[in-house]
Order: sequence, then C-alpha cells, then structure tokens
Amino acid sequence: MINLANKIKVYLDRTPDFLEEVKLQDDGQGAYIKEWNVEGVAKPTDAQLDALSSQATTLENNAIAVANRQKEYGSIAEQLEYITENGLDAWQTKVQEIKTKYPKESE
Repeated sequence: MINLANKIKVYLDRTPDFLEEVKLQDDGQGAYIKEWNVEGVAKPTDAQLDALSSQATTLENNAIAVANRQKEYGSIAEQLEYITENGLDAWQTKVQEIKTKYPKESE
C-alpha cells in the first residue's frame, strides 16, 4: 500500500489527505483506491499509476534515507551540544558524512 500511496503523491505532486481525499484499501488481493475525492483531479487509471512506479520508488527510498539521517543527527538538543563541544565546522563535516552514508536518489 505504501507504493500505491507514493504513486498517488507523485500523480498529484503533493501528499493528499488519505483520510478524506483518497481512501486506500487492501482486501488481501493488493491495494487499491477505494474512494477518490480529490477536487478537480480525475482518478488515475492503473496504467497511469503503473507509469509512476519508478518515481514512487524514488520517493519511498528518499523517505527512508531522510529517516535514517534524522536518526543519526539526533535531537536538536544533541545537535546543539555537538556544535557547542566540537564547533560548527565539525558538525558540518559530520552532516556531510551522514548524507554520504544515506544518499538520496535524484528525483
């Protein structure tokens, strides 16, 4: 269902309200759009959504990379403590190392 949600995000070029605008369901045979309430935008066909698979996968992989980065950055308090103890240049170096460790794909 995650990939379907990401295909919809790519299709709309934004994240819809999945409680009101787009309701997804999976009855064990695969996820599908149960309700489409996006004003001014036609419900996409399966073929239209399938054509967005690559972009949806990139979106999903980038979200994972960002989550991994945030975990390694630590809380804002931890980041400030690191900067205070080690300096801004050291922090910028650490951030670049984390970004290299968890790269985002081109969108």
